[in-house]
Amino acid sequence: QVHLVESGGGLVQAGGSLRLSCAASGGDFSKYPMAWFRQAPGKEREFVAAITWSGKSTSYTDSVKGRFTISRDNAKNEVYLQMNSLQPEDTAVYYCAADPNLEGSWYFSDGGTQVTVSS
Repeated sequence: QVHLVESGGGLVQAGGSLRLSCAASGGDFSKYPMAWFRQAPGKEREFVAAITWSGKSTSYTDSVKGRFTISRDNAKNEVYLQMNSLQPEDTAVYYCAADPNLEGSWYFSDGGTQVTVSS
């Protein structure tokens, strides 16, 4: 059973930066892909970014390309999301996700971390 805990959210002005962290426990972290999703008020949860087990390949939704960077540290069992040039439309609860069974289906954390960008 994988357990995921996010941190690093907060309130920031437009144009600012935040770095989210996700600590994972359970399973072999170094062997499965990780991702970040977000859910804005009144909207469905959407994919933000993903990273392969090795960290060598990443993918992003178009709206964050060039502004957000996903990375991981397999020695620490952590994944990160560096968010730069934040905009009000980035306001959402951000969730860490894992695919520990390598089945293409994401396991989400229970909590998430709130990111609020003021204009």
